[in-house]
Amino acid sequence: SCNTNKMVNMLLVAKKGFGLGISALLVYKFKEYITEKPILNPVVSEALSVNLPLPESLSVKTSLPSRIELLSLMKSGTEYDILVIGGGATGCGVALDACTRGLKTALVEKGDYSSGTSSRSTKLIHGGVRYLQSAIMNFDKEQYHLVKEALHERAVILKNAPNASETLPILLPIYKWWQVPYFWIGIKMYDLVAGRELMKKSYYISKEKVLEQFPMLKKENLCGGIVYFDGQQDDARMNLLLALTAIRSGATCLNHVEVIDLLTNQDNEVCGAHVQDKFTGEEWYIKAKCVVNATGPFTDAIRKMGDKSSKSICQPASGVHIVLPDYYCSRKMGLIDPSTSDGRVIFFLPWQGRTIVGTTDQKCEITDTPVPTQEDIDFIIKEVSKYFSDLKVRHEDVLSSWSGIRPLVLDPSSPDTQSLSRNHVVHVSDNKLVTIAGGKWTTYRAMARDAVDAVISSNNFIASKCVTEKLFLEGGEGWHLTQYIMLIQKYGLDSDVAEYLSRAYGNRAYEIAELATKNNLGQRLVNNFPYIQAEIDYSVKEEYACTAVDFLARRIRLAFLDVSAANSILPFVVTKMGDQLDWNKERRKKEIEDAKRFLLTMAVK
Repeated sequence: SCNTNKMVNMLLVAKKGFGLGISALLVYKFKEYITEKPILNPVVSEALSVNLPLPESLSVKTSLPSRIELLSLMKSGTEYDILVIGGGATGCGVALDACTRGLKTALVEKGDYSSGTSSRSTKLIHGGVRYLQSAIMNFDKEQYHLVKEALHERAVILKNAPNASETLPILLPIYKWWQVPYFWIGIKMYDLVAGRELMKKSYYISKEKVLEQFPMLKKENLCGGIVYFDGQQDDARMNLLLALTAIRSGATCLNHVEVIDLLTNQDNEVCGAHVQDKFTGEEWYIKAKCVVNATGPFTDAIRKMGDKSSKSICQPASGVHIVLPDYYCSRKMGLIDPSTSDGRVIFFLPWQGRTIVGTTDQKCEITDTPVPTQEDIDFIIKEVSKYFSDLKVRHEDVLSSWSGIRPLVLDPSSPDTQSLSRNHVVHVSDNKLVTIAGGKWTTYRAMARDAVDAVISSNNFIASKCVTEKLFLEGGEGWHLTQYIMLIQKYGLDSDVAEYLSRAYGNRAYEIAELATKNNLGQRLVNNFPYIQAEIDYSVKEEYACTAVDFLARRIRLAFLDVSAANSILPFVVTKMGDQLDWNKERRKKEIEDAKRFLLTMAVK
């Protein structure tokens, strides 16, 4: 274990921007702190410990409108106050914010909800430890406020969607004596910035405690580690919950409807969109007083629809992740490598019984389905191997991989047109198109709020104040950690199935359990995973799943967890969905082909 006196002596030579005065001042507190013996808690939601008012509930309805009903509404010729283009986290957040302020709202998404970047994240809800480090080192006030805002939004997500998010302890292993006080000070600053919304206090643990959690780590020169806390989520399901909550609140939202062109009036102002149903090919016009462009990497394409002279503002960068078996990570705790061989940060995170490792950061081309490069996968495997003593990481251990496009943006309103904005950007064009871009998953709600504020201001709408800070998402109201026990007792479900259903569906888990019991659909879809047959029927009827990929990748997360397992149940899924949606033979064949093509993009060669 680390010797306290040796660490205190090394504290005096701590460098990298922390002055000797600060270090000396914290010696006493550091000595006091490492004597504490906190218990390593399992990964459970601590949302109730965050000091925010309890969210208000939505009026409960028995069922959401069907996709056919939503299509009928959208084709009726009604003029909406706001039309949102894009069904990712930001777009669905905008729709939810707008409709809960009393604005008549519509949303269209050319793929599925979260089919782009929003389902391809690291699954963290976080302020960004490395961003805070940069803010302190560079005395960057803007970056400091970005971290503070993200930490507040982290608390809001944990409160409003307690079933789909949870607290995750993350270990920072330390291999040099002088780094112990250096990193301890940095992580304590992260705690300090969170203030009253701190999840749990960070703490130091000894070498022995580190190896209890991560026995595969290299032991040589290991001093100990520092544990801090951030949030984790199922990103695709969280995105879906935003869409469902918006629909529940009165928004007309449709996936698999693509914008072909923007409509403009005689003053050359954007006043709606020409759209097409991706399945039937049917086209129609949607009239709207304001259109919001929330299309992530496709921001520029939509901007140029309204004004071909618009300058490009999106600078896409890809982030690749791989999925490994669970034995590559503690089941209770994640791990961060703060300094990879090329200066990037790599996370090892337990997620749904597997280990996520990532991410990379490379410039890329914009595409609907980005594919991880062999170079990026090799880089991650190399960095993973660096941390293990006897465990050899093999390419055949990679169960799945994915690439997501992060749309960094230039602020078109800024005098410095070459500087990438680290914050999100809301821009109202001369043609009245409102664009919201940049930012990150954690701050989706703040981005949505700012975008709707811009809509209201630029159109002189009369609307109420933003209410989403205290609004439960679908399935979250009344949910509690022990709900899965009641599912076991009432329906006789296996423990892992009950816990999964409770997390994925919140208070709606009883509906799936009832469906499984009444229709004999409680069988597992695949061994070693908690997914059951009833979820296919439920996702089609209640969650707008329209394709096999919608189900395999974003209603359940099997495609992201194990490509081989997803392939193995593909024919069964297509048969069941085809029966529900009345697919003919040609459509069923196309679904198989499309899904295999999609899964191939996530398979490691």
